Amino acid sequence: MINYITVPFKWFFKLEAASGLVLLIAALIALILSNTNLSDYYFNILNIHLLIGTKDFGLNLTLLHWINDALMAIFFFVVTLEIKREFIQGELSKPKQALLPIIGAVGGMVLPALIYIILNLKTEYTLRGWAIPSATDIAFSIGVLSLLGTRIPISLKVFLTALAIIDDLGAIIIIALFYSGELQYTYLLLMLISFVGLLVLNKFGIKKFFPYLIIGLLLWLFTHGSGIHSTISGVLLAATIPHRNKEKDYSLLLKLEHFLSPYVAFGIMPLFALANAGVILNNISINSFLAPVPLGIMCGLFFGKQIGVFLFSFISIKLKIAEMPSNSNWVKLYGVGILTGIGFTMSLFVGNLAFVDHSNYLPGVKIGVLVGSSLSALTGYFLLLIVTKKKK
Repeated sequence: MINYITVPFKWFFKLEAASGLVLLIAALIALILSNTNLSDYYFNILNIHLLIGTKDFGLNLTLLHWINDALMAIFFFVVTLEIKREFIQGELSKPKQALLPIIGAVGGMVLPALIYIILNLKTEYTLRGWAIPSATDIAFSIGVLSLLGTRIPISLKVFLTALAIIDDLGAIIIIALFYSGELQYTYLLLMLISFVGLLVLNKFGIKKFFPYLIIGLLLWLFTHGSGIHSTISGVLLAATIPHRNKEKDYSLLLKLEHFLSPYVAFGIMPLFALANAGVILNNISINSFLAPVPLGIMCGLFFGKQIGVFLFSFISIKLKIAEMPSNSNWVKLYGVGILTGIGFTMSLFVGNLAFVDHSNYLPGVKIGVLVGSSLSALTGYFLLLIVTKKKK
């Protein structure tokens, strides 16, 4: 009886689109909670302080900060594991196949940033948000594409996945370089010592995760105090996890990726959306959408992403630097380019970092991300639905 009941749930979580759908539901719940009588409870719960450790030797952060600083470090850990695997033996390990998504991702980061900067030139502080529309949400974008099923050739799904992975790598670099606080050199030194310890474990071929975990927790603690955003600790830890290219070799990287991915996709990311997508809509007006921050994000995500990805891809294919994905054409490639404008998780995350000291801009960030991502999702989906035929 139990097995019979759980079959639909097992089927649901195997769907490629499932994680994107759960993410969407979490975002909708956040919007509902923040615009009903439960609004005060919603925001107050997020601002509850939780102490882990003792008063003298511990961290006392709000629930929102624990989600954004600690749980998202796990998210970045899994993302980096995926990036590392792709470069070692995946689609990004073959230069000819990797060039198109790499070039497309560059265009999809540069043009949205330029559009945002142009629309925010007159308000100097808001320029800090230039990287917000440069990010692609891999779960949402792949989820929308998966809804089209066999209409979309596998080559385009691979292209979008690889592009989103490169996009995540770009976001990680941007966060490390541009969204760090005042550096604390004692903690930086402790970070370096911890990272060297992880490299030593890798060098000696340690295949148990526990030693990496212990040093990784210390690395997170030191990174949190260093002025560099604590999620970078997840990136550094993942970079040292061993992976063997030979099929018969045991891979700690693959084991961790397969184990953690469901928890990240169906736990951490929806929880992040639930905590960060809430915005009060009572006072929203036309001017709210035309303010520099939301307008820059909306235009960056919807126009900048699709034009940047397609233009850079078009030029690289015409110059024979890269190849058109098999069984595809320009219209289908453009449709996928539109879907890269679904920023959501990464865009909200970068927005929180950009305006950490000026939270009055955050409602505008959320409006811009939600509208820009929604327009990209709907436009990309219906364009591809119209121009593709369902295979029998």
